[in-house]
Amino acid sequence: MNDQPARWTQATVYPDMWADPDNDPRNSEGPGPDGELATLQDYLSDYRITLRMKCEGLDAEQLARRSVPPSTMSLLGLVRHLAEVERDWQNWIGDGDPLPKLYGKRDADFDGAVADQAEVDAAFADLAREQASTDAALAAHPDLGERVGKDQITVRSLLVHRIEEYARHCGHADLLRECVDGRVGQ
Repeated sequence: MNDQPARWTQATVYPDMWADPDNDPRNSEGPGPDGELATLQDYLSDYRITLRMKCEGLDAEQLARRSVPPSTMSLLGLVRHLAEVERDWQNWIGDGDPLPKLYGKRDADFDGAVADQAEVDAAFADLAREQASTDAALAAHPDLGERVGKDQITVRSLLVHRIEEYARHCGHADLLRECVDGRVGQ
């Protein structure tokens, strides 16, 4: 007996897509952004949207489901993890004392991802707040070659690292979502 959900997509134009081009908020008409900073910000924005899209339409139980045992990873855990990571990047930008962790000890972002709507709402609010805070901290440093923080890392490196983190976790989200309800697409 197979208890895996059937694979499906909402896309009707391209079967390997998550949504049809006209319904995909990541699609933009015309040429891409001008300049390196705008390009990096555009990629980051698209990956952030992708993560939200992978979570849409699921209830708290589905978002918290650990779909690939023995891993503790879940879609809700990814949202919490990325909120924690955004907060940590703020520590890289500034010279002050590190901000405290949002969820506590190591792996608490995944371990605390439980099937409770209040936890889901809090996780998405945490993510939005931390993204806005990190974006604001980086906006004060528009020169991609500027070195910031105690480690003197370049703004460019921070932006690329953020894109890499979201891209990797969006790949995880693809597999997690398929395990939850069978929906596929990039």
